[in-house]
Amino acid sequence: MTSLDFGPLVLGGNTFGWTSDRDESFAVLDAFIAGGGRAIDTADVYSAWVPGNSGGESETILGEWLASRGTRDDVVIGTKVFQHPQRPGLHPDNVRAAVDDSLRRLQTDRIDLYYAHRDDPEVPQEDYVAVFDELVRAGKVRELGASSFEAGRLRSAVDIATREGLTPFTVSQDHYNLVERGIEHDLVPTLQELGIVELPYWSLASGFLTGKYRPGVAVDSQRAEGAGAYLDDPRNVHLLEVLDGIAADLGASVTSISLAWLSAQPTVAAPIASARTVDQLEHLLEVSTVQLDAAQLSALDEASRR
Repeated sequence: MTSLDFGPLVLGGNTFGWTSDRDESFAVLDAFIAGGGRAIDTADVYSAWVPGNSGGESETILGEWLASRGTRDDVVIGTKVFQHPQRPGLHPDNVRAAVDDSLRRLQTDRIDLYYAHRDDPEVPQEDYVAVFDELVRAGKVRELGASSFEAGRLRSAVDIATREGLTPFTVSQDHYNLVERGIEHDLVPTLQELGIVELPYWSLASGFLTGKYRPGVAVDSQRAEGAGAYLDDPRNVHLLEVLDGIAADLGASVTSISLAWLSAQPTVAAPIASARTVDQLEHLLEVSTVQLDAAQLSALDEASRR
């Protein structure tokens, strides 16, 4: 079981160095902390997909912000290893090198939550479970997470750690939201059994669950194509209508209602969501004040069930 306090929302750092430049990223981070946030998620690969970037840009901006604000002890920092172009996979030597790279970019002496960004079938699980434990024992990492693992592989990794007296995964990070509920079938029961908490990514379905994507409405966004595709399913259009009704009843945003439903699900400690601007952050932080009753949760559950 995790000992980390993530607060009501984990701020996603994938926008830093991508859709948010350094100054915009600093403004979002400042507003997040001022609004009561305390956990930030990034990865060594963010944002290598941007022309001119090489990976590590998000960690670098976050590290500069931590150093300039003196806030390191006030926040929970999570980052990941596997997908950086120069540090691919979970081979022990690569993990050792990657964590030192991340520590340097983040300008810190420890990472609160260090993830395997995905499973690596080419490396024996015993090997990467052992090297992650090594990082914890060295004081470089506090807790360990697994992102996008299949239920069986997550279970076997935890079994190895338990058998060998090594540090187990305590957090899982997976694709989960009102329109993507696939993990409920196998993974969520496994998390419940193992005592692992879930921090869902893509909590707002690339922006679809903010309510700004509607039939016949053009949205200027890097993610418009993916988010807009959800409108092809009439059940998702109906889901927006249900979200609109609950938001109107509570005087809250569709964004916060979507996140509040996710926060109420078994094993979910807090959703992860990113903001390109301070204005976008306002609706994300609203989740801390939204309380859905049983009827509202049931209505959303029914409208989103597939």
